[in-house]
Amino acid sequence: MIEKFFKNYQIDFNKLIEYGFKKSGNIYTFEKQIVDNQFTLKFFVDNLNVVSTKIIDNSTNEEYILHLMDDVGGEFVGRVRSEYLNALNDIKEKCFKTFIFNSVQAQKVTDYIKNKYGDELEFLWPKFSNNAIWRRKDNKKWYCLIISLPKNKLMLKGNETAVIIDVRIREEDLKMIDNVSIFEAYHMNKLHWITLLLDSNLSDNQIFNLIDNSYNLAIKK
Repeated sequence: MIEKFFKNYQIDFNKLIEYGFKKSGNIYTFEKQIVDNQFTLKFFVDNLNVVSTKIIDNSTNEEYILHLMDDVGGEFVGRVRSEYLNALNDIKEKCFKTFIFNSVQAQKVTDYIKNKYGDELEFLWPKFSNNAIWRRKDNKKWYCLIISLPKNKLMLKGNETAVIIDVRIREEDLKMIDNVSIFEAYHMNKLHWITLLLDSNLSDNQIFNLIDNSYNLAIKK
């Protein structure tokens, strides 16, 4: 359960400390009282991005595990499970960041969009966890698509994984295509989108400017 919960997320260790975690060696720990102080919820995070938890019954000092059993119901167990998941969500939101695309520039793009527009990655296709989009809040229109794919899909040499984004452009901007860092749109309309390879050949500012233009073009007519 815990592995699935934090899949595709990476720890920000500075934020762990800000949140209240204590560091001892390579382990960060945090405790929280739940269910009217009947239980102590303990979090453990190591420097390899591994998260584990324990719930301790304060009256017996024994570990409580019923909340982890999907086939166990009841009002009390449901309350423990709910407070447990709420605590996990709060830590994930405040101390973790999305990390699915193995590219420094992809992480910069993710941070830029979140900081400027407040938009998070949306994974719309369960079978394609390496594909995601960003869209405007006001009209739900996409303005950026991010994909991990083999380089040869872009007609480049090699089959190692590349990370790309698709952004909206005006038709006259198709002249930017150089088939080195900027390509015809992959899986999108080739008259209104282009593909950018996130391998640092394009500067961060070039990419950010194209994202801003795409955001502005995604205005409902």
